[in-house]
Amino acid sequence: MSTPAASRPAVPGGSPTTFATGFAMFAGVLMIIAGIWSVLAGFAAILNDEVYVTTPQYVYSFDITGWGWIHLILGVLVAVAGVGVIQGATWGVVFGIALASLSALVNFAFIPHYPVWSILIIALDVAIIWGLATYRREA
Repeated sequence: MSTPAASRPAVPGGSPTTFATGFAMFAGVLMIIAGIWSVLAGFAAILNDEVYVTTPQYVYSFDITGWGWIHLILGVLVAVAGVGVIQGATWGVVFGIALASLSALVNFAFIPHYPVWSILIIALDVAIIWGLATYRREA
């Protein structure tokens, strides 16, 4: 069943455009928020190495500045994919699922440095993946 054209956003020419709806819109907004949070966490790690706790002899031991760059770059990519999801772009959904999965893995490796934050971001990534995986594009 299709949605009437009057309820869909339209461009100035009058033809309907494709935008995400429901859970995909929710996931897109969450991606933008999570991306911004990741960028802020990345800046904090880059600008001040003593913001996060360093764990000796941890398997995934990077310099905190290295973790900062990882979070910064991943955050920008997640936010850009979130904008794509909101616009209804297929690439946004595909990259959104891939980037949210990568974000969950990165935050799993980051747990010893900032456990509560990492676990919350992993839960947010799972919600994003679920929202994008259940996305059905309107005709």
